[in-house]
Amino acid sequence: MPRLPSERRSRSRVTARVPITVRPSSGDVETTGFTRDLSTNGVFLYTSSAMLEGSEFEMVLMLPPELTAGEKRWVCCQAAVVRVESAAESSGFGIAASIRNLQVLPEILP
Repeated sequence: MPRLPSERRSRSRVTARVPITVRPSSGDVETTGFTRDLSTNGVFLYTSSAMLEGSEFEMVLMLPPELTAGEKRWVCCQAAVVRVESAAESSGFGIAASIRNLQVLPEILP
């Protein structure tokens, strides 16, 4: 019987389709996408722009209440690409990334 690869995640992920803005560290054009699942230290997202394994990027998104003690929070994250896949559901790419830094953004009151 073949061995299954060991789980590398240190925290469980929450299934959530959340819109994101992605800004590559390389200075490439900012793009948008959406998450498939995420935790406070990792994310799987879909975007139309290809990214190379090991490349770093910044993303802005609203974390769901499951990850923020009950309240949605805007965050800015610095992350690094771990794996890139062709996205079966679109012509884009699926990207697994580890989150290196997560900063909660201040609320803007009307």
